This record gives sequence, structure tokens and C-alpha cells, in this order.
Amino acid sequence: MRIFDPHIHMTSRTTDDYERMAAAGVRAVVEPAFWLGQPRTSAASFADYFDSLIGWEPFRAGQFGVRHHATVALNPKEANDPRCRPVLDLLPRYLEKDAVVAVGEIGYDDMTPAEDEAFATQLALAVDHDLPALVHTPHRDKARGVERSLAVVAESGIAPGRVALDHLNEVTVKLARDSGCWLGFSIYPDTKMSPPRMVELLRTYGTERMLVNSAADWGRSDPLLTRATGEAMLAAGFSDDDVDLVLWRNPVEFYGQSGRLDLTALDAPAAGTFEGNSILRGGD
Repeated sequence: MRIFDPHIHMTSRTTDDYERMAAAGVRAVVEPAFWLGQPRTSAASFADYFDSLIGWEPFRAGQFGVRHHATVALNPKEANDPRCRPVLDLLPRYLEKDAVVAVGEIGYDDMTPAEDEAFATQLALAVDHDLPALVHTPHRDKARGVERSLAVVAESGIAPGRVALDHLNEVTVKLARDSGCWLGFSIYPDTKMSPPRMVELLRTYGTERMLVNSAADWGRSDPLLTRATGEAMLAAGFSDDDVDLVLWRNPVEFYGQSGRLDLTALDAPAAGTFEGNSILRGGD
């Protein structure tokens, strides 16, 4: 089983996770820029964060045979903080980087006017830079959030097929599917979606434009739940080809619209120590 996790926050995961993921069949990941759990105090901290997403993380992932790409954006939660707004002026520089395959996560948290503005501005950047967009749908009042997100997407002029609406559930899947956007589902231990629920949605709505991710971060999450979903699909009667479509070919097709995916195989170095360290380090 080959797996492409289209939404995982490896910055908040350990090197052991990369090792386990590679052993489970994860060959590629996309890491969206997101809120780190504590407010940033200036745009400069975003620059360091973005540099890590396109520098250190791909280097670290590559040591386990995992291809790492990123999306960059001012996330919805911090769009409400005036100290973070200058990040919008930094983004064009990063949206030209080879490792960046979409604008994201963008969208809504509390559905404020400030979020409206940041969302629309970043969809325009996606159009200007010919990149797909990864849209975070809010965890609260999700149905209204998806409706409002789709309205902003329609106003932006971006093609729906270049937009992925993430963190969907049973309440929002039909609305998202009918829009022509890609459908993202985050599989979690307790919240969001579970493998059995995801299997039922795949039975009802099919496998087209379906994206399954772990969205693993610093919260209670599991980077191997993509694999668990594939196994649940097989147990429910889906074919190997169905699993490959959902867990590999769909995310490749969506992010491939960036023209920047590099999915050539990586050979992990032999286990050992490197000048006293358990992992190779990046540049100074």
C-alpha cells in the first residue's frame, strides 16, 4: 500500500513518526502552514517557520525515504491578529519556491471580517501564482462555514477543481461534492472522522476527488490513520485499486496541478549515528 498524506503537520511530530510512517507505506506528505498553538508576535516568526517548512522538514523527511512538500499561508486563526497581517506581503516570495505546492491552510476559524479579507486575498494569490488552494473549514458551525467558504471561492474566480475543502464530515460532504471542489477528510482518534465513518462515506459518494489525511499535529492525533483507513477499505470490500486511488493517486492529481510535485523515490540512509547525532542535521 502506497500512501500520500495530503495534510500532516510534521513540524509538531517526532523523527520516530517518520520512521513509523515510512514502514507503513507513507512515501509522500504535504505539510500545510498552520497555527502553532500559541500566537506568533510578528511576521518575522512566520518567515522562520516557512523557511523550516521548505528547508529542514524536507531534509529530515528524506532521511526516511519520505518526500515532503508544503503549502504556505496566513492561517485563519491568526488572520485576526493585526501583528500577523504583514505575512500577506511575505507570501509571494514563498509561493515561488519549488517545495510549495499550494496556498494553505486558508479559510475560516471564527468567520470574522478579518478572516474574510485574508481568505479572499490568498485565493487571489493562488490564482496569480497558478497554485491550488487548501481550505480549512471551521471546526464550529461547519455547515455554515462550508457554505460561506464556497461563496468566497466562487467570488474569487479560481476553478473549483483547484480547491480542496478540508476537515469535511457527513453533514458537509454533499455540499462540497456538488461544488466541484476536492473533498478532504481528516481521520482522528476521537474527533473529526474515523476509518469506519470514512468507509461509509466512500461507499455513499464514491472515490472521485476524495482526499484522506491524518492532519496529525501537536494534539491527540495519529499519522498512521491513513494506513488504517486503507485497511478498513479493504476489509469492507474495496479493491486495491480503490485504495491506491484514494490514498495515492487522488492527492497526486490535486497537488500535481502545481507542477512542482517531486515523487521520485528516495533512499533512506542506513541507520546509525552522524557525528554523535541520531539524524543528519541541516546547514548552519
